[in-house]
Amino acid sequence: MTHPLAGRLTALLTALAVAALALLGLASPVSAADSLPDPDRTGSITIHKFEAPDSPTGLPNNGTEVDTTGLTPMAGVTFSIQQVSGIDLSTNQGWSEANDLSDVFDPADAEGSITGAGYTLTEAAGSPVTTDGSGIASLSSLPLGLYLVQETSYPAGTTPSAPFLVSVPLTNPNDQSTWLYDVHVYPKNATTNVTKTVEDADAIKLGDQVAWTITADIPNVDVIDGYKIVDQLDSKLTYVGAQVTLSDGTAITEGTDYTVVHDAATNTLTVQFTEAGRSVLAAHNTAQVLVEVTTTVNAVGEIANTALLYPNEASFDVRPGEPGGPVVTPPVLTKWGSITVLKTDGDGAALAGAVFSVYASQADAEAGTNPISLGGQTTFTAGADGTLTISGLRYSDYANGQTVAPGDPGYQAYWLVEVEAPAGFELLADPIEFTVTAATSAAGIDLTVENVPSNAGFELPFTGGSGRALLYVLGFALLVVAGVVVIVSRRRAED
Repeated sequence: MTHPLAGRLTALLTALAVAALALLGLASPVSAADSLPDPDRTGSITIHKFEAPDSPTGLPNNGTEVDTTGLTPMAGVTFSIQQVSGIDLSTNQGWSEANDLSDVFDPADAEGSITGAGYTLTEAAGSPVTTDGSGIASLSSLPLGLYLVQETSYPAGTTPSAPFLVSVPLTNPNDQSTWLYDVHVYPKNATTNVTKTVEDADAIKLGDQVAWTITADIPNVDVIDGYKIVDQLDSKLTYVGAQVTLSDGTAITEGTDYTVVHDAATNTLTVQFTEAGRSVLAAHNTAQVLVEVTTTVNAVGEIANTALLYPNEASFDVRPGEPGGPVVTPPVLTKWGSITVLKTDGDGAALAGAVFSVYASQADAEAGTNPISLGGQTTFTAGADGTLTISGLRYSDYANGQTVAPGDPGYQAYWLVEVEAPAGFELLADPIEFTVTAATSAAGIDLTVENVPSNAGFELPFTGGSGRALLYVLGFALLVVAGVVVIVSRRRAED
């Protein structure tokens, strides 16, 4: 006879054994169905678009979603997503065909390399897609297959990521026995910026040199397929020359690494890097390209100048301002103008014939040294209406591309010295300081200069005046009288 306690113990052990078997069943390998792609499932491709960082992130690129903290998202980038027809990724044969296609896939001619291999491309439903403010664009409900992803629209100054192929699904990298149907990809764009500055503080008159410096980023990509900088100069500027360097001091050679061409007909300068030069740029993509353009100013006016950076070959054929085109620098200016002087007497009547010189410093004006030469002239004469316009001087209040005030570097005052007075008037005793601005360069009289009559208007006694003539007349009369007296006296003596 079995003891009741033994029966209960047997029942308890049996229950524990059943529970253990159940747990073992849960921990057992996945079924064969889980390790095979489900042809009835759909998947998705989520594109995360960021600016390419200066250094590699080290983040995995295996189709999973990763932490992108610190990266700069890019909105407004459009992608087309096309399925490669005829490749069935629910079969081993389909995966083999996809692998064969990857061997001949050429990102530079993505569609051509696919169609050339005998496959067709079908635009996926919902394509194209455009990234939002977070840099994300997603396309879901995709049937299993191999997809070609290409950037079709991107901001100016951007070097797009190369076209790429992605399979839906992928073997799950975090669980090699299952499939990843929702695939995340992280194509990055190299963004390039360009700026332009002007140095004209040392230039004061037409014909003086003005330097323009273009500072251009280098795309952060392994291969740069095209790179050029274009500067269409204003007609008021005369091209002198250009110097090209890299900001990190890396040596580059004209003719080998880049070419410099100035088209005189359009006054356009083009600096274009050769294949050898682009390799140098790619190896030093944290540096910047510096182009210093030297010009002279040949006419007055507010002269604006911009430059264009074409960071890749695709941008060469796109007009400025359009997606994927060149980057345009903000305009930078140099300003040149004039002043009109009116010469009058004390009553405000115009005086013709006064002659002036202009100086860039008070010391030169007082010493009469280094007069400013404009158009080969160092003297300027008032016309019949008493006016003269002195044209071709840099604005006093604008230098190196910005507004300046007295005391600031680049602020330029001028001094007017009268070197020949009108007849009957005195020369000016001191130089007159004046400025050239937008206001003085407009029509109208800017400076009235009054002349004082000779001897401040007081009359001087002078030889040949009426008082001396009277003395001569009286003297002559006395001589006549004396002669008569002598004659009369002699006659009486003879008698």
